[in-house]
Amino acid sequence: MLIIDLITVGKQKEPHLVQAQELYAKRLTPFCKFQFIQLPAVRLSDNPSQKEIQKALAQEAELVRKNLKGLFIPLCIEGKQLDSQKFSQLLTRKIPMQDSAVSFVIGSSFGLDQNLKNSAFFKLSMSEMTFPHALASVMLMEQIYRAFQIDKNTGYHK
Repeated sequence: MLIIDLITVGKQKEPHLVQAQELYAKRLTPFCKFQFIQLPAVRLSDNPSQKEIQKALAQEAELVRKNLKGLFIPLCIEGKQLDSQKFSQLLTRKIPMQDSAVSFVIGSSFGLDQNLKNSAFFKLSMSEMTFPHALASVMLMEQIYRAFQIDKNTGYHK
């Protein structure tokens, strides 16, 4: 069974999004071993310099690296956008041929460290739009669930 970790940097606060995360985590249990990992973001001043931001991203990257399993897929603006069918193929066919585990990572509000992103198996972009991190995690969990449904040829994906 494929191991899927979703790692986010920063805590989820909105109760309705936490409920949605719990719902999709439960829905994923028949298809994979799913784990949702929330890491603390480095606290920055209200108007941080670029140097401070880079230092914080490097510190966050170290925490992320300690939690990675298998292949690493960051969500980032420079990543590739996939439709649900292609995402399903990536998740249910290509990844299992390479490894038994995959870690998706959503960075803090300043993103992810470039050196960390350079080590990615695949860089994924959900959209050119910007979403709150809590919502992005729910959207990704739904797409992971949808990917398994597409692979099983159920009626969920219409």
